[in-house]
Amino acid sequence: QVQLVESGGGLVQAGGSLRLSCAASGSIFTINVMGWYRQAPGKQRELVAGITSGGITNYADSVKGRFTISRDNAKNTVYLQMSSLKPEDTAVYYCNADIVVPVQTRMGVTTLYNDYWGQGTQVTVSL
Repeated sequence: QVQLVESGGGLVQAGGSLRLSCAASGSIFTINVMGWYRQAPGKQRELVAGITSGGITNYADSVKGRFTISRDNAKNTVYLQMSSLKPEDTAVYYCNADIVVPVQTRMGVTTLYNDYWGQGTQVTVSL
Protein backbone atom coordinates (compact mmCIF):
# COMPACT_ATOMS: atom_id res chain seq x y z
CA GLN A 1 0.00 0.00 0.00
CA VAL A 2 1.09 3.53 -0.77
CA GLN A 3 0.41 6.45 1.53
CA LEU A 4 0.86 10.19 1.14
CA VAL A 5 1.24 12.00 4.44
CA GLU A 6 1.08 15.79 4.51
CA SER A 7 2.29 18.16 7.18
CA GLY A 8 2.93 21.84 7.70
CA GLY A 9 -0.50 23.42 7.53
CA GLY A 10 -1.77 25.87 10.10
CA LEU A 11 -2.91 29.40 10.84
CA VAL A 12 -0.88 32.35 9.60
CA GLN A 13 -1.45 36.06 9.20
CA ALA A 14 -1.71 37.64 5.77
CA GLY A 15 1.74 38.24 4.35
CA GLY A 16 3.20 35.34 6.25
CA SER A 17 4.71 32.06 5.07
CA LEU A 18 4.13 28.36 5.48
CA ARG A 19 5.86 25.28 4.13
CA LEU A 20 3.90 22.15 3.34
CA SER A 21 5.50 18.73 3.04
CA CYS A 22 4.14 15.49 1.61
CA ALA A 23 5.98 12.20 1.92
CA ALA A 24 5.07 9.12 -0.06
CA SER A 25 5.72 5.74 1.51
CA GLY A 26 5.07 2.12 0.72
CA SER A 27 5.87 -0.15 -2.18
CA ILE A 28 6.91 2.38 -4.82
CA PHE A 29 8.64 1.69 -8.12
CA THR A 30 8.81 5.30 -9.25
CA ILE A 31 6.94 8.58 -8.85
CA ASN A 32 6.13 10.69 -11.87
CA VAL A 33 4.31 13.97 -11.33
CA MET A 34 3.71 15.26 -7.81
CA GLY A 35 1.53 18.21 -7.04
CA TRP A 36 -0.54 20.24 -4.67
CA TYR A 37 -4.22 20.99 -4.99
CA ARG A 38 -6.48 23.01 -2.75
CA GLN A 39 -10.16 23.21 -2.02
CA ALA A 40 -11.82 26.16 -0.35
CA PRO A 41 -15.30 25.89 1.20
CA GLY A 42 -17.94 25.86 -1.49
CA LYS A 43 -15.41 25.69 -4.30
CA GLN A 44 -14.02 22.99 -6.53
CA ARG A 45 -10.62 21.48 -5.94
CA GLU A 46 -8.01 23.28 -8.02
CA LEU A 47 -4.42 22.68 -9.00
CA VAL A 48 -1.95 24.88 -7.15
CA ALA A 49 1.36 23.59 -8.47
CA GLY A 50 2.91 20.50 -10.02
CA ILE A 51 6.40 19.17 -10.54
CA THR A 52 7.74 16.34 -12.69
CA SER A 53 10.42 13.90 -11.62
CA GLY A 54 12.83 15.95 -13.70
CA GLY A 55 11.96 19.18 -11.92
CA ILE A 56 9.70 20.86 -14.45
CA THR A 57 7.14 22.95 -12.61
CA ASN A 58 3.84 24.62 -13.31
CA TYR A 59 1.73 26.92 -11.18
CA ALA A 60 -1.75 28.32 -11.01
CA ASP A 61 -1.74 31.97 -12.06
CA SER A 62 -3.04 32.96 -8.63
CA VAL A 63 0.10 31.70 -6.86
CA LYS A 64 2.85 32.47 -9.38
CA GLY A 65 5.65 34.42 -7.77
CA ARG A 66 4.44 33.58 -4.26
CA PHE A 67 4.55 29.76 -4.05
CA THR A 68 7.42 27.45 -4.90
CA ILE A 69 7.09 23.70 -5.39
CA SER A 70 10.08 21.40 -5.03
CA ARG A 71 10.77 17.73 -4.46
CA ASP A 72 13.37 15.40 -3.07
CA ASN A 73 13.25 12.27 -5.20
CA ALA A 74 15.46 10.33 -2.80
CA LYS A 75 12.93 10.93 -0.02
CA ASN A 76 9.81 10.64 -2.20
CA THR A 77 8.79 14.01 -0.80
CA VAL A 78 7.27 17.11 -2.34
CA TYR A 79 7.24 20.54 -0.73
CA LEU A 80 5.23 23.71 -1.20
CA GLN A 81 6.79 26.90 0.08
CA MET A 82 4.06 29.51 0.39
CA SER A 83 4.95 33.16 0.88
CA SER A 84 3.02 36.42 0.86
CA LEU A 85 -0.06 34.48 1.85
CA LYS A 86 -3.47 36.03 1.32
CA PRO A 87 -6.82 35.26 2.94
CA GLU A 88 -7.97 33.83 -0.39
CA ASP A 89 -5.29 31.14 -0.04
CA THR A 90 -7.30 29.67 2.81
CA ALA A 91 -8.22 26.10 1.90
CA VAL A 92 -7.53 22.46 2.54
CA TYR A 93 -4.38 21.59 0.65
CA TYR A 94 -4.03 18.11 -0.82
CA CYS A 95 -0.94 16.35 -2.05
CA ASN A 96 -1.25 14.29 -5.21
CA ALA A 97 1.18 11.90 -6.85
CA ASP A 98 1.24 9.70 -9.93
CA ILE A 99 2.98 6.59 -8.67
CA VAL A 100 4.07 3.41 -10.38
CA VAL A 101 3.92 0.46 -8.00
CA PRO A 102 5.27 -3.07 -8.44
CA VAL A 103 2.66 -5.82 -8.58
CA GLN A 104 3.39 -9.50 -8.15
CA THR A 105 1.64 -11.74 -10.67
CA ARG A 106 1.90 -15.41 -11.57
CA MET A 107 4.13 -14.35 -14.46
CA GLY A 108 6.42 -12.32 -12.22
CA VAL A 109 6.55 -8.68 -11.19
CA THR A 110 4.83 -6.07 -13.31
CA THR A 111 4.04 -2.41 -12.69
CA LEU A 112 0.81 -0.55 -12.20
CA TYR A 113 0.20 3.18 -12.50
CA ASN A 114 -2.02 4.80 -9.89
CA ASP A 115 -3.05 8.25 -8.76
CA TYR A 116 -2.78 8.88 -5.01
CA TRP A 117 -4.05 11.60 -2.69
CA GLY A 118 -3.07 12.71 0.78
CA GLN A 119 -5.56 13.31 3.55
CA GLY A 120 -5.34 17.09 3.27
CA THR A 121 -3.96 19.78 5.54
CA GLN A 122 -5.76 22.97 6.50
CA VAL A 123 -4.18 26.32 5.69
CA THR A 124 -5.91 29.36 7.15
CA VAL A 125 -4.75 32.89 6.41
CA SER A 126 -6.16 35.62 8.61
CA LEU A 127 -6.25 39.36 7.99
